[in-house]
Amino acid sequence: MIRLWPRSLLGQVLLWTALALLAAQGISAVLLYRAAEERREAEMLNTAAFRFIAHETGQGLERSRDRRSDRSARRARRGPPLTTSANLPVALTGQRQPAREAALGEILKVQNISFEDIAVGRASVADDPASLAWLTRRGRGGSADAADRQVMLAAILRDDGTWLVSRQPERRREPRVWRGIVLQTAIIYLVLVGGLALLLRRTTRPLADLTRRVDDFGRAPAGQLPDDLPEKLRGPEDVQRLVSAQQAMERRIAAMLNEKDVMLGAIGHDLKTPLAALRVRIETVEDNAERRKMAASIDDLSQTLDDILALARIGRSDQPPERAELSTLVTAVVEEFEDMGAQVELGPMMRIVRPVQVTLLRRALRNLVSNALRYGELARVSVKEEGGAALLRVEDEGPGIAEDQIGAMMEPFIRGEASRNRATGGSGLGLAIARAIAESLGGKLVLANRSEGGLRAEIRIP
Repeated sequence: MIRLWPRSLLGQVLLWTALALLAAQGISAVLLYRAAEERREAEMLNTAAFRFIAHETGQGLERSRDRRSDRSARRARRGPPLTTSANLPVALTGQRQPAREAALGEILKVQNISFEDIAVGRASVADDPASLAWLTRRGRGGSADAADRQVMLAAILRDDGTWLVSRQPERRREPRVWRGIVLQTAIIYLVLVGGLALLLRRTTRPLADLTRRVDDFGRAPAGQLPDDLPEKLRGPEDVQRLVSAQQAMERRIAAMLNEKDVMLGAIGHDLKTPLAALRVRIETVEDNAERRKMAASIDDLSQTLDDILALARIGRSDQPPERAELSTLVTAVVEEFEDMGAQVELGPMMRIVRPVQVTLLRRALRNLVSNALRYGELARVSVKEEGGAALLRVEDEGPGIAEDQIGAMMEPFIRGEASRNRATGGSGLGLAIARAIAESLGGKLVLANRSEGGLRAEIRIP
């Protein structure tokens, strides 16, 4: 399907401007056409009025000081001669136009021209013998030309009962008005839309550069910032302030992330050292049952600490992605669980190569498989491609997750089982870590209940 509506700011503003100009020029064209028609109508009525006035007053059609009157007089001199008739011309029968009659009557009354009745109408030249004879004398009376030409007939009934008839061939509508509108529209589009395009391009180019910079900042290794945009590429002053504010914010965020890494390293060192010492000291406890419980608690605390540190550091690795064959990576993870006697099956496998951080992706898969085994006792792992994305799918046959809880299950420290016992569910960081790893690879983690029962977890890598 062809996309007609542009997505960019530049395209949308230019399209709206072009449409607004088109609407404005359309309205202007209608108004100009109506004005031209009104002038054309007034000229014909004034020409007829001049001829009646000149005939009834016995004055010639001399030049007038009024330019509009002078034009009407010139047309009156060039038109067919006035004729008298005892009856109303046949061409006017059934063709009378009351609006024109009223307008012409007002003009004649102002000039004190008396008449008993007035008739104005429009007819074909071929239907009026006097007009046809006049055109023939001028060499324009051919049948094709006569059939195409129109004439305005105006007649006044005088006191002696005769009709004084004026004939005024209507001028053909000339395309000059439309040519002028088209030329005007082209000039306006060239100047306005072209100038607006240059102005918007100067504004949107630094915004596009800023967008790329923000994307680069999100993918940059820990402690590194993209290069600042040059001053000459920052556009207008408003956009320059935005770019400067964004760059300053990125520097503050980078500093905070670096401080966080330092703090986490210190916390990890300060907590793991006493835990290791405590693990040694419990060996002196004589009660085996109590010693095992204490050792399990210490191991649980150490594992939780490792998970928290891992979640905090995901996306901050300075190790570049490497191209890996995903089915081979998945098979290696499945074999690890099979060696431990877990019920893990391999489903359909497609050979797909993607640039990934192998260590992180392997950890995310282990978390998903462990989650499937914990709640569903069986994990089925497959690799496939769909819509250009690689899908690493882990399915189980457990109870699934309530639909309104699926999103919450991927948050840290949220889990389906209420206890914090690792034997029944852990600390609730497994899915959160898997989601963070998927997002650090530019993908996402999707959870969905299977129609046949159980949960489907997918890491989708574009």
